[in-house]
Amino acid sequence: MIFTGSLLWAPSQALTPSWTRGTWRIDNGVIDRIEERPGELGGYAIPGFVDSHAHIGIGEHGGLGTAQQLEQALAQRSTGVLAIRDCGSPVDTRWIDSRADLPKLKRAGRHLARPKRYIRGLPIELEDVKDLPEALAEQARHSDGWVKLVGDWIDRSKGADSDLEPLWPREVLLDAVAAAHEAGARVAVHSFAHSTIDDLLAAGVDDIEHATGMDADQADEAARRGVLVTPTLLQVGLFNEFAAQAGSKYPVYAETMMKMFERRREHFAMLREAGVTLLMGTDSGGYQEHGSIGKEFALWQAQGVDRTELLDIASWHTRRHLGFEALHPGASADLLIYSQDPRTGGDLSAPDAVILGGKLIAPCE
Repeated sequence: MIFTGSLLWAPSQALTPSWTRGTWRIDNGVIDRIEERPGELGGYAIPGFVDSHAHIGIGEHGGLGTAQQLEQALAQRSTGVLAIRDCGSPVDTRWIDSRADLPKLKRAGRHLARPKRYIRGLPIELEDVKDLPEALAEQARHSDGWVKLVGDWIDRSKGADSDLEPLWPREVLLDAVAAAHEAGARVAVHSFAHSTIDDLLAAGVDDIEHATGMDADQADEAARRGVLVTPTLLQVGLFNEFAAQAGSKYPVYAETMMKMFERRREHFAMLREAGVTLLMGTDSGGYQEHGSIGKEFALWQAQGVDRTELLDIASWHTRRHLGFEALHPGASADLLIYSQDPRTGGDLSAPDAVILGGKLIAPCE
């Protein structure tokens, strides 16, 4: 298969990509540049998008079977997502690895939380916080280089005064993150609360998901340390609903969530201004449907992120930081093709064709 056109390409995974005019051969599942000539495919091509925060196998009432997992993976593929970091799931999705026509997954194992401090049925719940280092190391041994920790959640034991509270003491976090790193995994942490962030940074976590409580000083420190953040703008856009659901039963928590909802745009702008490394992710599989990346794009664009930057963040940038190949000599041929220049117009989540593992899928399904 030959593609001739403009492609977001780099000579190696470590180098900065640029839009390059030329010809590429796709053969045996990989892509390489060749001498320019006409090809059966043309237009504009980019690496497949990445959803850095999704949950394959999670539904409204907990874990799902393989048929529903397949539906979720296909929904992601239909919008151009060809790589997913599964950010915590209670079910086994490794069968997907045998399907070359489905998005590539990097799994973070199961969420680790404390009893009654996360969504029922999803996490492994630890009665004793001192068990966290070994539990995180165990998840690392069965994941794909990532583990997932619940950093904070509402503590309902305080009645009307209940609010977001950290789950783990700092000294336990320090030992747990070190144990995960020793086992070869990076640590992603769910965090909404401001009070959790300092401990997470001190513990050396690699990634903070949502990070809605992060203030400007903490953002500066996160940027300095190279901590990744997935802002999940779709999910934060539901915080007003979470506040309404809490109602008069948990008024302090409701106020916290509402304040974060009201300042969500300013918060995203602050993260960008601080230079925090932001990844593209939807939090699909929970409150968001799989295949929602186009809606996430729209929120980023509404915040002033132009299409050229958005394409890079959603493909090359997020791939590089999560350990997925992009488009360089000998890389897996996982790309999206557009007839119109995606930098100037068109629906980014509706490519004209998908090539996944060197196989053409067209039109998008």
